[in-house]
Amino acid sequence: MGRIFETRKATMFARWNKMAKLFTRLNKDIAIAVKAGGPDQSSNAALRRVLQNCRAANMPKDKIDAAIKRASGQDQANYDTVLYEGYAPHGVPVIVETATDNVTRTVANVRMHFKKYGGNLGTTGSVSFMFEHMGVFRLSPEGLDLEALELDLIDHGLEELGESTGEKGEKQIVIRCAFEKFGQMQSAIEAKGLSPISSEHEYVPKALVELSEDQAKEVLELVDAMEQDDDVQHVFHNLGGG
Repeated sequence: MGRIFETRKATMFARWNKMAKLFTRLNKDIAIAVKAGGPDQSSNAALRRVLQNCRAANMPKDKIDAAIKRASGQDQANYDTVLYEGYAPHGVPVIVETATDNVTRTVANVRMHFKKYGGNLGTTGSVSFMFEHMGVFRLSPEGLDLEALELDLIDHGLEELGESTGEKGEKQIVIRCAFEKFGQMQSAIEAKGLSPISSEHEYVPKALVELSEDQAKEVLELVDAMEQDDDVQHVFHNLGGG
């Protein structure tokens, strides 16, 4: 019984830790969006996008309101979005997107993670050519006619429309457009009265690589360590199934 309790306790802690990290990332996204376009979401498309992601993550409304208020204050930290490129074990390319108020600290941490888990930090442009910078929207498929949706969105920059599975096993519709068309696509989706599960700027790999189970585990250990870093917002790689 004690062993079962400890297992459940560890599972709950891991879940709480993951949620805390997600809320930290969303708080930074709010701060960046408010600094760039102000606290009024009706005139700030970037903030609307972030708030959709907050609601999809079940972030409490009082925490969202507090984050917007804090971001509007004079003492809010200024975050810079900085990308780092490198290789995980077995030559898997990795892009690490950070939001930081201390670049010296962040680059030292990113370099440490790469080194500790058998990878290496590269230079700007060393792996980004293997990815496409895209806008990625995820929608619930309920009530959607995919053929009609594709026709409606193709004039707004749609490049890919497909189906995927979310973290909880739920079906999702994935819409991708060029990064430059993100605002246009967001407006088109909003005009149809649809609320995305999430909308992000992502680095999508042009091709995937397949590794053995043991090799893939080594890569994902590096990815997980990066994702746990407070300065890291997203980690992108081209490992198939990861």
